[in-house]
Amino acid sequence: MKKYMNTALLYAVLAMIGGAFYREFTKFNGFTAKTTLGVVHTHYFLLGMVFFLLLLLLEKNFSFTEAKTGRILAVYHIGLNLTAAMFVVRGVIQVLGTALPNSLNAAISGIAGIGHILLGISLLLLLVQIRRSVSILSLR
Repeated sequence: MKKYMNTALLYAVLAMIGGAFYREFTKFNGFTAKTTLGVVHTHYFLLGMVFFLLLLLLEKNFSFTEAKTGRILAVYHIGLNLTAAMFVVRGVIQVLGTALPNSLNAAISGIAGIGHILLGISLLLLLVQIRRSVSILSLR
């Protein structure tokens, strides 16, 4: 359970760093339009901090963690950080007004999509694990 709390704290710090970077980088460059830098903050807060705080509570009540949970969470971390990294890359390019070839634009979107897919798959696998532990408890 301590690992879930520490992870939630880490993602809270990353969310604050993402939010501060968004604010200061756009202000420094005089950028006032929308940019994907703005979603890094919320993704890290919700899919990072809040998610792991919820896992902490679920673990306390249902003890769902088993041997494969670590592998599933590793995929979750990769997916979340890959997604956030591509949001930062896309946002910096937007703020700087850099024109990219279509192939590079597509690559950035594709990598962010892979991150989302990894997030989705790992989230579903965790939900199945939690459901299994809830079912076992209800049989007792």
